[in-house]
Amino acid sequence: MFSEQIVLRMPPQLQMTDEQFFEFCQVNQDLQIEQNKLGELLIMPPTGSDSGNREARIIQQLMNWADEDGTGIAFSSSAGFTLSTGAKRSPDASWIKLERWNSLTSEQQQKFAPICPDFVVELRSPSDNLKPLQEKMEEYMKEPGIQLGWLIDRKNRRVYIYLPNQEIEILDNPETVSGDRVLPGFVLNMNKVW
Repeated sequence: MFSEQIVLRMPPQLQMTDEQFFEFCQVNQDLQIEQNKLGELLIMPPTGSDSGNREARIIQQLMNWADEDGTGIAFSSSAGFTLSTGAKRSPDASWIKLERWNSLTSEQQQKFAPICPDFVVELRSPSDNLKPLQEKMEEYMKEPGIQLGWLIDRKNRRVYIYLPNQEIEILDNPETVSGDRVLPGFVLNMNKVW
């Protein structure tokens, strides 16, 4: 098994349509596959058990808040989204306002929805390099609709807070992280994540 992301570059004549990429991902369900804006396929190794548990804790807290709040819906890392650049990304956790989600057709919602979430979270696994995750967060911040992003670096116990057109805020070893700017009342308990 591989421990680092694999990048497959595709010749122009072999580029997949959105439908073909979705089918490709369905046939290879055991792999986490994304596609960047250049059409390159990014194949990530499976998450280790500990990282999977920490990711689930983030998703659990976000889902619980979303159920209470009722203004949007939360997604796990298995949900894919097609960004305006054509990149297809699967954040570790995400949330979209209901009115934005409901503006999509049922068919669009069933595949890699052509929308960037309002809120995204990326969790750095021990095998992840920080730079590609930071580049991914910068990519999200250029998308229409994005309002907030968190990059959680467990290795260094830091949380990078991304807001469109603003400097990145870095929190060192916080006990909690508040999403109040975009998600009123959502507070992530970091003791469940570290």
